[in-house]
Amino acid sequence: MRLLLLIASWLSAAAVMAAPAPVSAPPPAEAASAAAGTPPVAVSAAARRLYDGARSQLLQIRTLLKTQDSQASVGSGFLVSQDGRIITNYHVISQFALEPERYRLRYATTDGQEGQLELLDFDIRRDLALLRAVPAEAKNLSGRGELGFRVKSDPLSKGDRIYSMGNPHDVAFAVVEGTYNGLVERSFDGLIYYSGAINPGMSGGPVVDETGRVVGINVSMMVFAQQMSFLVPGQYAQALYERSRDAKPITKPVWSRVRDQLMAYQDELTQRFIAQPWQSAGHAHYQLPVPQEQFMRCWGRGTPDDTKGLEFQRSQCRMEHALFISGSMQTGWLEMSHEAYDGRKLGALRFAKQYSGSFRNEAIGRSDKTRTAPFCKEDFIDRQGLPLRAVVCLRAYRKLDGLNDLSILVTTVDSSTEGALGRFDARGVSFDNALKLTAHYLEGFAWTATNKAKAPQ
Repeated sequence: MRLLLLIASWLSAAAVMAAPAPVSAPPPAEAASAAAGTPPVAVSAAARRLYDGARSQLLQIRTLLKTQDSQASVGSGFLVSQDGRIITNYHVISQFALEPERYRLRYATTDGQEGQLELLDFDIRRDLALLRAVPAEAKNLSGRGELGFRVKSDPLSKGDRIYSMGNPHDVAFAVVEGTYNGLVERSFDGLIYYSGAINPGMSGGPVVDETGRVVGINVSMMVFAQQMSFLVPGQYAQALYERSRDAKPITKPVWSRVRDQLMAYQDELTQRFIAQPWQSAGHAHYQLPVPQEQFMRCWGRGTPDDTKGLEFQRSQCRMEHALFISGSMQTGWLEMSHEAYDGRKLGALRFAKQYSGSFRNEAIGRSDKTRTAPFCKEDFIDRQGLPLRAVVCLRAYRKLDGLNDLSILVTTVDSSTEGALGRFDARGVSFDNALKLTAHYLEGFAWTATNKAKAPQ
């Protein structure tokens, strides 16, 4: 299960309050607390000052059906130029980006002004999008000012106070005071760890420092945790604005652009991953592939010492961040696991039944709206004298030509009462990189140095 839950800007019509945010909204923290049914929480003088300074630049971003005013998603955004350029999350506007013939974008300001929006560019990897007001309505946003970015050469320190803004749950614009805690460790693309509560609908809103400069953009929160939220560093939003502020509006589905960005991403991910040597699993007989935890987290468990039946040790490792493509598609991560079994207490026949059952129970997936059915190849291979049974499967993405999901199952077949089962999955990789990852994974299996001398020659 993913530990990070994207702050979904999509909200079902039944779950959203029918009334729009009032022109004269109550104090932001009070609005957020009232929505949760809790007593209002007093905000600091700094929070009030910063919200008052930024409220003219804050926007609600809505995705509406093309032919009616029913909203399909709600998020937040903020002005980064005097002429109506706006930063938000890609996932806030993904429905429009992928199906512009079915959806349209609108904004609403804190004082009730509304207008149409165009999409200029997006960054799938960082979950960012750049919008602008349509030229005929740009005057509605003129004179509101812009939010500037904190320069990278002036980094924050852990414990610094920062302030998240947005429109949670389509209730009212709000400010949430929290703490900067640096970048998330063991992450491929570092997100800012923010000790503060950001909620659905705040996605794409700015997070500012004590001087009102943008340090991050609301993007996600930790599931089943409190005050653990995550921000895209502001430098990436600034880079998107600077390179695409004069881009022409995107009017067609963006699948080809998404594909190009994912291709570049998976190339970097593959290269960095296979450059890392495998760690030792600590097994007495087998060398098993365990990744470095540079951008993955690993968890393990095993049976107690007094187990009377099958004994096993299990390790699971996974990247905790995925790339959002649509409400039904996320990709761009690696995960792997292995189980080492000791069935000497069971005997050969009972062990064989349970061991083969574990292999059969591994699900590879089937054809669906986003990917084809898996194409698999099975073979028996030799790794320095260690016999292995390996199954390699690819599932192609229907709308992202050249990208696939890779699944590899490996089991040792050298003993009647012992064995190891490994699995590796890569989401959204090219065929060439699938081959590289497969070779790298299989190289992680071998005898231990002690057991190699006993291996059959």
